[in-house]
Amino acid sequence: MTPKEKILVAMSGGVDSSVAALVLKQQGYEIAGAYMKNWINEDNVIGECPWQQDIEDARGVAEQLGIEFRVVNLMHEYREKIVQYLLDGYSVGLTPNPDVMCNREIKFGAFRAWAKAQGFAAVATGHYARRESLPDGTCALYEGSDKNKDQSYFLARITAEQLQDARFPIGHIPKPELRRLAKEAGLVNAAKKDSQGICFIGQVKMQDFLRAYVPDRPGPIIRATDGRHLGEHRGLHYYTLGQRKGIGIPSNTDNQAYVVVGKRAEDNALLVAFDSPSAPGLWCQEIRIHALTWLTTPPSQTTEMEGRVRYRDPRTPLTFSPESTDTAVIRFSQPQRALASGQVLALYEGERLLGSGIYL
Repeated sequence: MTPKEKILVAMSGGVDSSVAALVLKQQGYEIAGAYMKNWINEDNVIGECPWQQDIEDARGVAEQLGIEFRVVNLMHEYREKIVQYLLDGYSVGLTPNPDVMCNREIKFGAFRAWAKAQGFAAVATGHYARRESLPDGTCALYEGSDKNKDQSYFLARITAEQLQDARFPIGHIPKPELRRLAKEAGLVNAAKKDSQGICFIGQVKMQDFLRAYVPDRPGPIIRATDGRHLGEHRGLHYYTLGQRKGIGIPSNTDNQAYVVVGKRAEDNALLVAFDSPSAPGLWCQEIRIHALTWLTTPPSQTTEMEGRVRYRDPRTPLTFSPESTDTAVIRFSQPQRALASGQVLALYEGERLLGSGIYL
């Protein structure tokens, strides 16, 4: 019998990563658990940051499973790779996606590198996604079996090399079954609620985070259809394409609400219009993407595939036309709403994740 590989499980204190450790332990792997300390609310950003409780929950599960547990301090890497990415993006009018970047830069970046240096062959997480080894020695990544919980979108920016060292032990388990397994095993966090908020920043709201780190830069709110000045905004970084809540401008028209349709850098203007299919800039059928990443061989010619334009949206048919190794033109079969610059388009062939690009 060949010895099974040594795996480090990223344990967040939540039930998903705890059951990931449980499953691997039951399968006979040599495992250890580790909590990534990526953020402490040292700047007093408003919002709960329950990292101490999370560490205790993760440690409690590790003790129940009889596995070694460590706390890995990646605060420096997190500030450098994620916080700075967020602030740089928002300051130039983009809408960054910290959860997607966390997986590439932190979980399967800095944390994976630390694990390899400690002698682990792979890193396991509680993602709802499935990884399969192919006959040619490469790997394929598929959606999680529980379509309501599928998290393949959040893995869209990882590299093929990172996927080789990634393990997703719960990707085939429906969430209700996972809760049952946790309860059956008597895990201390079996009934713990799923976490929300910015990736690894606890329950901090994005608005509060931005208010703490990006200076307000007021400017005009302009109606895109006729150029009328409607009011003032506090800073373009507080708004994203397609946003309806929090604009602060009453429509004064029955059954009509204003929606953000653009940001104009020249005069720092926030562009709004009534939310309708004819709102200028809100819907598009063709868009350019850049910073392409692939888990397969990149297509060299126009190819039919599917895309998930944001997390929770269903896959939609599209035509991918490469312009270079880094950019492509995407044409959707149906118009898509509010594709914000800086956000991620995940590319699929059926349930298989092919790669991704970022909206220009």
